[in-house]
Formats: sequence, structure tokens, C-alpha cells
Amino acid sequence: MRRSFVSLLTAMTFLVIAVTGVLAFVRPFSMTIVGLHALMGFLFIGVVGFHLANNLRPLKRYLRSKWMWINLAVTAALTTAIAMQPQPVKALLGLSGNLGPALDRFELHDDGLTYQYTPAPHYKLTLSVRMGDAFDPADPPEFAIWIENSSFYHIRTLHRPESADNEASLPYWSFKVKEYEKAKLAAAAGVDVDAISGATKNSSFDPADYMLPVDPEEPMPYRILVEINQRGDANEAVDDQPSLIYSVEVDNSDPHAFQLLDLIGYPQLEEDEQPPQWAIYYVDQRFDSALELIDSALLTIDRDKPSD
Repeated sequence: MRRSFVSLLTAMTFLVIAVTGVLAFVRPFSMTIVGLHALMGFLFIGVVGFHLANNLRPLKRYLRSKWMWINLAVTAALTTAIAMQPQPVKALLGLSGNLGPALDRFELHDDGLTYQYTPAPHYKLTLSVRMGDAFDPADPPEFAIWIENSSFYHIRTLHRPESADNEASLPYWSFKVKEYEKAKLAAAAGVDVDAISGATKNSSFDPADYMLPVDPEEPMPYRILVEINQRGDANEAVDDQPSLIYSVEVDNSDPHAFQLLDLIGYPQLEEDEQPPQWAIYYVDQRFDSALELIDSALLTIDRDKPSD
């Protein structure tokens, strides 16, 4: 294709991508801007292909130079740093009007903990957990916070424990995450998956589809769950009390600013099932101090009218 036409087209599409990229960073989420940025990106890929074809000879020289390896190292280092999101990167992302609000905030206080998640400036979720008598801030229990759809599919983990041994400490959350990963792989392979198949309600992996539905007339209920476990909390009945699970259902068609999480039970492996499944059972007489890890868990959602 004619070199001058391809070069100018590459420059023009890059200009649109650059401007929409900056707008997407500094402004709140806009489907128009993000859609334009994404589709122009696809066009840019095709145009770059023509640009590479027109400049194949000099590019081959570049690939054989030392600058190729230096550029590769710099790109790999920057990609790793941004993907791992250390505090300086998080601070930078926090300046964004779009990405910043989506960052979660977790704080441990003297009397409890607070988790904040803001998928959009007009939808702010705060989970406030008040410590019970058995909660020791010096040796806090492990816990996970995640979102499920109404079909009980894990959608997103909002907070995960620092320990790598999650499966033993928080088996129900760990099981849900594994099922989620398998469902995502199956969906990517085009395999029909229960409750995640097709463009039906409760079929998305994106938490924004539940918290910020495109069609407000068809809200998608979701659940927020907390699994908490203090390791080694033995009593006369057991050597280590199992984890406990708290839950609350959120229905944006029936909005409530304040909702309390309810204790729904403890996880137990049903080995008779093939493959073995983790199920939730009502608490029994084996529990004592585990029931006092959490005094109360309050979910607060601030819903404002979204801005254009």
C-alpha cells in the first residue's frame, strides 16, 4: 500500500488513540470514549501491519541491534511493575477519574476493618466489619471478600488473604475461585457453562454488569460474601474451628443504603459428590470463639445519579 497514505493513516489513528486514552484516564467512565479508544485500537493494529510491511528492511536492522534487547528489557520491567501495582503505581492510578475509583481500599482499625470498593464515582460500596471479642488485631484472622451472582458463581474477589495457603484456611472461597477459573476457561473455549452461558441475566464475569447494569430496568442481583478464619482456635470439641461465612444479597431494583451481612454457616467438603464439592452447613455446637470474631458486618452503598 502507498507509503505516504499508510504513514499518515498511522499517525491519525495514533492521535485518536492517544487523545481518547488520556480522556479515559482523567475523566469518569464514558462508553463513548472507551468504545472509540478500543475500536480505533483494533484499526491501529491493522494499520501498523501495513506500516511494518512498508518498512521491513530497516526494521530488520533494528531487530538485530543491541537496542532491541534494551527495549525488550525496559518494556518487560515496566509491564511487570504496572501489572503488580506497587504503591507508587497505585498512587498514580488513583489520580485517574476512571481507574482510580475502581481501586479498592482496605483498612484495619483498632475496632474493626473497612473495605471500600468504588466501581464508578456514582456507586460507592463500603463494608464495615466491627470486631468481636475474639478478634485480635495483633494476630488478625484471615478472610476473603468476594462477589457472586444469584446463581452462586464467583464473579470477583475483592479482598484476598496474604497467606499463600488459602485452600486450607479459607476452603470455600478457594473452591469458588477454582470453579470460576474453570468456568472462564470453558467459556473462552466456547463450552456451554451453567449460569455463565450466553448473554442472559447473571451470565457475566464482569462485576460492573451487576453493580452498574447498562439497562437499569433489568438489574442483576448479586451477593457479597465474607469467609473468615482464625487458625488454631481450638476448643473442647475440635482442634481448629472451621471458617465461617457471612453473606448479603444486593438488589439494585430494591436499593438499600444499609444492609447487614448474615452468618450463613461453615463450609464442609461433600466427598460423596463427584467431583467433591464444598457446601455450607449451619453452625453447630462445635463453634464458640469463632462466632465472636465478627460482632457485625455492615454494607453501605451510596448510589448517585450517574453523570454523562
